[in-house]
Amino acid sequence: QVQLAESGGGSVQAGGSLRLSCAVFGYSYSNYCMGWFRQAPGKEREGVAAIDSAGVTSYADSVKGRFTISQDNAKNTLYLQMNSLKPEDTAMFYCAASPRGTYGGSCRWHRPAGTYNYWGQGTQVTVSS
Repeated sequence: QVQLAESGGGSVQAGGSLRLSCAVFGYSYSNYCMGWFRQAPGKEREGVAAIDSAGVTSYADSVKGRFTISQDNAKNTLYLQMNSLKPEDTAMFYCAASPRGTYGGSCRWHRPAGTYNYWGQGTQVTVSS
């Protein structure tokens, strides 16, 4: 049974930092494309960052230079380090996974949410001004 579990969300002031974690159960994420998405109220879910099985990362322009996606092989955990947070970053954040080779092997931040096979339950991030 494949499961993803996010944690680390919370409320911070603008300019602050948070680190989100996504624990992976039931498979080795090293064989998967992993992504972080966010969804603000009334808006569509959007890709934020992705990392492929070779460790290649990509980011949405809105978060580039502020967010860092990474993975810990020993802990089978995906991370999203978020610095210089802005009020517009307020959203529910989700991690997602799909086996390597799906969607033509593409694993970039803009890969559509509908092409991922597995999702976590989400963790709320609220940034106040």
